[in-house]
Amino acid sequence: MSLHQVKIVSKSHHDAPTYQTSGSSGMDVRAVLAAPLTLAPMQRALIPTGIYLEMDESLECQVRPRSGLALKKGLTVLNTPGTIDADYRGEVGVILVNLSSEAVTLEDGERIAQLVFCKVEKVNLIQVQELSSSERGDGGFGSTGTK
Repeated sequence: MSLHQVKIVSKSHHDAPTYQTSGSSGMDVRAVLAAPLTLAPMQRALIPTGIYLEMDESLECQVRPRSGLALKKGLTVLNTPGTIDADYRGEVGVILVNLSSEAVTLEDGERIAQLVFCKVEKVNLIQVQELSSSERGDGGFGSTGTK
């Protein structure tokens, strides 16, 4: 397997994002906080990470929730998956929201999300007057049932 090279500038005092196991799809990213941050129920905040990326235009970086953080604390990434475009050079921030019924405190260095790098396919949109029919048609939003 060939690996894409992604450049990283880290202004964080924590380790760079890493794969936690050989089979991990995402790299955990850590919060960079001057002091603990408490999120009330339904409160959201942009959490800094101190990292900056540069990647090939054939890639995007997706910011995804960590399942353990979602299950144990009710925290998730609000715009899941968040997209970091190849031409973005600013700090990677993570929009976290507290969906639990209790306040949750984040600590500096806590693993708050995971970064997954994905191939991007560019397309040309072609304006037409109608689309071909399909078995499903325009059925959506649960139209195929739940069982």
